[in-house]
Amino acid sequence: MRCVWENELGGLTFEIVGAGRFLKWAPPGSTLPPGSALWLLEEAERLRWTRPHTPVPEVLDAGTADDGSTWLLTAALDGTTAVAERWKASPRVAVRAIGEGLRAFHESLPVARCPFTWTAEERLGRARARADAGLVDPAHWHPSHRHLTVDEAMAIVAEPPPVDRLVVCHADSCAPNTLIGEDGRWSGHVDLGRMGIGDRWADLAVATWSTGWNYGPGWEDELLAAYGIGPDPDRTRHYRLLWDLTD
Repeated sequence: MRCVWENELGGLTFEIVGAGRFLKWAPPGSTLPPGSALWLLEEAERLRWTRPHTPVPEVLDAGTADDGSTWLLTAALDGTTAVAERWKASPRVAVRAIGEGLRAFHESLPVARCPFTWTAEERLGRARARADAGLVDPAHWHPSHRHLTVDEAMAIVAEPPPVDRLVVCHADSCAPNTLIGEDGRWSGHVDLGRMGIGDRWADLAVATWSTGWNYGPGWEDELLAAYGIGPDPDRTRHYRLLWDLTD
């Protein structure tokens, strides 16, 4: 078994080498949106709901340990993460796969039957609660937002832009969460712990943002073209700032 990922809260992801399995573990009391200490169990629910519609990991088991830590065991999917070295060396292939994969994700999942939500209004409520509790630190924000105070940022996101199109959002559409097959096309998605209904720009804003983190500048329009949409600077700005306030 080898560790392949560690998040900022101490959560770990292990590959069970040779078994086609991945094990995610979260320490006691760890919280990720939507704010439950049992967030891996919430991810298991989302994966089970999503799997009949689009390629995501199959849940094999999930549970809570005596110490309050949680774990999630899934089967591996075909493909490698879009930030594997081979794809970083071919950014155009990777970025197009991410854009096409995100469009397919949005098109495949039935909004009318989705029991999970990730709306701007819901996330704004979480942002207010975190700000009131003193849990929002601008020092951790993207450099483009660090000139703002918490109050200034909250005022900016207080009125979400009109919804462009409601979809079932992935809700963590950063590049690492798209898998790419040997043919250079998207093959699946992982890390669906916050998945839910929202404006597609909530996903697009973060997906395009992450191209700069992982492949360097200049790839945002390529991703949008692969998705099949033009830029929307206002919605992009809004959802990126909301991301910093809630994540």
